[in-house]
Amino acid sequence: MEEGLPEAEPSVSLWDRIANSKTMAWEAYKRKPTSHWILLALSSAAMLVAFPASSLLSRVYFDNGGTSKWVISWVAVAGWPLTALILLPTCFFLKTYPTPLDLKLTLSYIVLGFLSAADNLLYAYAYAYLPASTAALIASSSLVFSALFGYAIVNNKLNASMINSLVIITAAMTIIALDSNSDRYSYVTNKQYIMGFFWDILGSALHGLIFALSELVFVKLLSRRSFHVVLEQQVMVSLFAFVFTTIGMVVTKDFQGMKAEAKTFKGGASAYYQVLIWGAVTFQLGILGGTAVLFLASTVMAGVLNAVRVPITGIAAVILLHDPMSSFKILSLIITFWGFACYIYGSSSVSKDPHS
Repeated sequence: MEEGLPEAEPSVSLWDRIANSKTMAWEAYKRKPTSHWILLALSSAAMLVAFPASSLLSRVYFDNGGTSKWVISWVAVAGWPLTALILLPTCFFLKTYPTPLDLKLTLSYIVLGFLSAADNLLYAYAYAYLPASTAALIASSSLVFSALFGYAIVNNKLNASMINSLVIITAAMTIIALDSNSDRYSYVTNKQYIMGFFWDILGSALHGLIFALSELVFVKLLSRRSFHVVLEQQVMVSLFAFVFTTIGMVVTKDFQGMKAEAKTFKGGASAYYQVLIWGAVTFQLGILGGTAVLFLASTVMAGVLNAVRVPITGIAAVILLHDPMSSFKILSLIITFWGFACYIYGSSSVSKDPHS
């Protein structure tokens, strides 16, 4: 071999790589107690089941006689006591103390609560006019806005793979927009469909902003970042969102309207209240599952599950709600999934970079 030339690295076969991956996975498994993996499995299941179920229940509400967007947005935060019930035992058994509330932290919770209430209302308008599968696909664009707002507000890093994923997901949303006539309900006008699409995109943008602002609160105002502190934030933000949405319900007199809706709802009042109750429960379980995955695993793992739940919602909507599924929507679904994969790969590369 000539001097000065680097030695060629030995080639690694596919089977060697698979064997190495198995070894690494087994070593990672042994580093954590069994209880950790049980909790992670339960949290992952909560994300993959509860979030799609919540989306489908929103569509079931509108399909069977529900008309109020405020009711659906109120249901999304009405389950906040469930998170509080999980938070309280951690304070007692783990002997942790609540984070002291100062003026800045209180104002941040109020602002995030108001934005969350507005976000839920925007999504309620979207589900009123769009099929659940379409609404879920469009809502996946929140990843684009989360990345952009995270870069602008929190100085999160973006690499070529992540930017590529944002372009791919945007292209998938464009395909859905161009194929609007294939999945529009007969009772929904073209204007209502376009507005539903617009509200969904706007809600996704607001969701991305909320995600970035929540991270900013951790960076600037909270000195400790733990599962307990995240639950605290979730309880406080959901509480204020509940207050704002309840005020909206009172002003629009939708609490009184719920009685009239229950009487005319397909399946009767019992079915009406079951849809609302389970909608509240599933939404909170999804949030709790997502929060737990973030701290038991990583943001990349949460991103993987978030990507997987999009096709789950779409397939479930087609099977259970008989949503129309055109070839363009299938193409958009595949492209969206590929965009998520690119983003996850890019996020993994950034997390492994020692200079990041």
